[in-house]
Amino acid sequence: MVMKRLVAVVAVSLLGLAACGETSSPAVPGGEAKKDDVLAQAPVAAAADILPGSTMEKIKQRGELIVGGSLDAPLLSQQNPATGQVEGFDADLGKALAKYIIGQPKVKIVNSASETREALLANGTVDVVFQTYTITPERAKQVAFAGPYYTSGLTIAVKKGATGIAKPEDLNGKKVLAGANTPAIPAIKKFAPQAEIITFGSDPECLQALKQDRGVAYVQDETLLIADAKKDPSIQIVTKPFTVDPYGIGLKHGDDQFKTFTNAWLKKMQDAGAWQKIWKSSIGTVVVGEAPQPPQIGSVPGS
Repeated sequence: MVMKRLVAVVAVSLLGLAACGETSSPAVPGGEAKKDDVLAQAPVAAAADILPGSTMEKIKQRGELIVGGSLDAPLLSQQNPATGQVEGFDADLGKALAKYIIGQPKVKIVNSASETREALLANGTVDVVFQTYTITPERAKQVAFAGPYYTSGLTIAVKKGATGIAKPEDLNGKKVLAGANTPAIPAIKKFAPQAEIITFGSDPECLQALKQDRGVAYVQDETLLIADAKKDPSIQIVTKPFTVDPYGIGLKHGDDQFKTFTNAWLKKMQDAGAWQKIWKSSIGTVVVGEAPQPPQIGSVPGS
């Protein structure tokens, strides 16, 4: 029990430091070996693919890929308190893209929120965004999307033991929590137009609000909620996904060269089995079965 409390304190301390903005992939004993094992099949671009004057060349010369992402999303992009590494499906894909460009999985993660991602890309603070970033035609007017690289969907979580919500329409007339600037908001309005929507900037804030009874339900991506429910048994998922949400890799709008390059990398990742290995080491640790078939690149409006 003392050790668990100590680990929790360390985790909070690390996340508190990271919340001010950035974290880099540190050289940690044991951490590099694990990372290299997951990324062993990840390809490296040919020199001819790093075009002169391109975004790829600038990243390679800098020596690290700057990723807009999360530090607190279990299974997706979460800082490990023991190693300092940021781990998970999105985080490891970011490292794999860095390896493809630079030759090494060197990344710096800028902790972003759902309402700041477009600005971070537009002003050049980050090179890419890996953050369960659902592709929509509206968002595609502000950013470019490579991919999609994964497909999930919205579902509903409540406090364990709560009753009365078994489908999205049951949210009518209730206080419902959602992440700011996420697809959950239009989905709630569509399925439950009489719901009162209360928004927060991050998944942990929404979960905390649910546990504090500031809303009776939380609508979020199934991938995130599976991880949340595994970590916190006081919440439970009460519906199957009722939307189809394709995740894209956010890029600066208008950089067609980098988008083509990133899509080519993603296809190589899938063909080499590296995408599947990263899925198995993250989401696949709680979802039973083999890795799913990746979605077809460019298959959804906005991609």
